[in-house]
Amino acid sequence: MFFEQKAANLSDAHLQTELGRYILCRQKELILDLVVPHAGERVLDVGCGSGNHLEFFRDKWCSITGIDPSAEMLEIARTKLGNSAELILSQAEDLPFSDDEFDIVTLINVLEIAKNPKKIIAEAIRVCRGRVFIGFLNNYSFVGTKQRLKELFGFPLSQKIRFLNLNEIRMIVGNLIDNPVIQWGSVIYFPSIVYGFFEELEELFPLEKNPLGAFTGLTFPVKYTYRTVQSPIMESFKLNPKTQTTAAGTARDMLQETHK
Repeated sequence: MFFEQKAANLSDAHLQTELGRYILCRQKELILDLVVPHAGERVLDVGCGSGNHLEFFRDKWCSITGIDPSAEMLEIARTKLGNSAELILSQAEDLPFSDDEFDIVTLINVLEIAKNPKKIIAEAIRVCRGRVFIGFLNNYSFVGTKQRLKELFGFPLSQKIRFLNLNEIRMIVGNLIDNPVIQWGSVIYFPSIVYGFFEELEELFPLEKNPLGAFTGLTFPVKYTYRTVQSPIMESFKLNPKTQTTAAGTARDMLQETHK
């Protein structure tokens, strides 16, 4: 298990505070600005936790799916999202989906506590046919100490996490995709005490191409390629051109069969 709980996602308790809600609002602004989701697109949030980030895309009329290794966090997400989301108990290193299945795949505050970030990013790319978004805590932010950064984003102070930087993520992506076209930006530039008095200072900084914010996000397109499903199809089948269901034997169908 690459993390014991979705501590990287802003906890519901943290969101009860004015500061927590403001930080989530700024994250939302950056994510939507870089990803530009369209109604009807299929979105996968890897490590969705309690579903806070899935709500961004639901409100844009996207078809949303989330995976998380914590059954408890998924139950909270179901309470929030109801039948509007498909929620699956799974690990980020081995996504239970076929190749090229989603228009948008997001990794938001997941890599900080991942044992193998490259494997997780590679899986996100594999199941994506549109664009991938990666959001992470910036090691070179203005905020100050790492303890302050963890506190600001709702991480348990005792939890060991990896602080990342833009060049590190760019290098991983560049090793997985030839000449990726990356757009990036950041938000949250000051220690928490500042936001109680001067929130308007935050809006003075541009969202894109600023390397000093505590939360950094980047996105890049993934070119659609035709590949086989994860497991070989062992029996013949007929496709009905009037239906939009997936072919028998795809990873999604196999996963559903195991839960019957």
